[in-house]
Amino acid sequence: MNLTRIFKNITIKQANIFSVLVIFFFTVIFVGLLTQDMYKDYEDALHQSYSNSSEDITQSEILEQKHKKLKSLTIKTVLVMVTLAFILFAIFLGLNNLFNRLLQRDTQTFLDFFERAAHNEQVINPNLIFFKDIKIMVGYANEMVQKINEQKYALVELNLGLEDRVKEKTQKLQEEKIYSQELLKSQKEFLRYTVHETNTPLSVILTSIELYTMNHPKDRQLSKIESAVKNIFNIYDDLSYLVKKDQIEYPKMAINLSEYVGSRVDFFTEVAEHSLLSFDYVVQKKEGYIYFNETKLQRIVDNTITNAIKYTLTNEKIDIKLSQRGVHVELLVASKSKIIKDTDRVFDEYYREGSSDDGFGIGLRLVRSICDEEGVSISVSSTDNRTVFLYRFKMMGE
Repeated sequence: MNLTRIFKNITIKQANIFSVLVIFFFTVIFVGLLTQDMYKDYEDALHQSYSNSSEDITQSEILEQKHKKLKSLTIKTVLVMVTLAFILFAIFLGLNNLFNRLLQRDTQTFLDFFERAAHNEQVINPNLIFFKDIKIMVGYANEMVQKINEQKYALVELNLGLEDRVKEKTQKLQEEKIYSQELLKSQKEFLRYTVHETNTPLSVILTSIELYTMNHPKDRQLSKIESAVKNIFNIYDDLSYLVKKDQIEYPKMAINLSEYVGSRVDFFTEVAEHSLLSFDYVVQKKEGYIYFNETKLQRIVDNTITNAIKYTLTNEKIDIKLSQRGVHVELLVASKSKIIKDTDRVFDEYYREGSSDDGFGIGLRLVRSICDEEGVSISVSSTDNRTVFLYRFKMMGE
């Protein structure tokens, strides 16, 4: 392990270079030693050849001795080279094995770290890593773990705070819900009481007007009062229906639609004349019976007529027409008024196309809900010359 302390901060590239330099160094040493040894043998052979030349040795013997000497030297050289190759291979193999083991150890350390990182917050000890390249990676990995842990603790604190805020908000919502329910209950009670108390004075006013006109001619001021009271009566009927619709059952009965619409036209004639308007009521089928609830039918007819009175241009006629089409009776209310830009929204609650328009849009919303409940189809069209509301009721017995 002394070698690992020496090369503590070596990189993988430096380790490869080091292996090449070590092999090159030992190769130079062995080649130098081999050259020196061969040079000494050559000097000895040369010296011996000079010594033998003074003796009585034939030329052929001298050549034979030199041949044997050179052959022996060649064999020795080959053996030395083979030995050198094995030594160098062993050194390279040992270094390669060492660095591979160190690299494998560093890699395994990383693998163990990532396996543990999913379950705990432990980081890698840089002193356990041999290669400098992997030490740099260890720094990045430890920094990543630190950042993740900081974010995790921040999320835990955020979740704890969020839970407290959610509990607090839930409690406030519960309190607001209870308060809203109590407020709504109070509003319903007030509306029910107001509707109940409003009926009597309105009835007294209308009755008084009728009694007065029996003995006195009706003047313009009295007509205005009667018109206003009838408008209030229509609003009263809407409020009364809204208050009672979820509490009582509205039974159906056979209704002659032409007679019923005619009675409502008569009721609102005074209101129309006060607004400088008139009705043109046309009935193509006088015996058009429908099976319907009278209170709900009144809300459809009255709100449609009052809406036409409200928006029809001055000195124009309001056309009201009843006709049969197949198994249905169609009620058409048409007049010349300002064009309705968004006919799909006229039945929305509180919708008004003009900011100066009177009313709250409750009446037509009530009409839509009743038609949806009873299967009455509605169509609305509007141009520069004419706005048309068309209702299709199913005839009785069909």
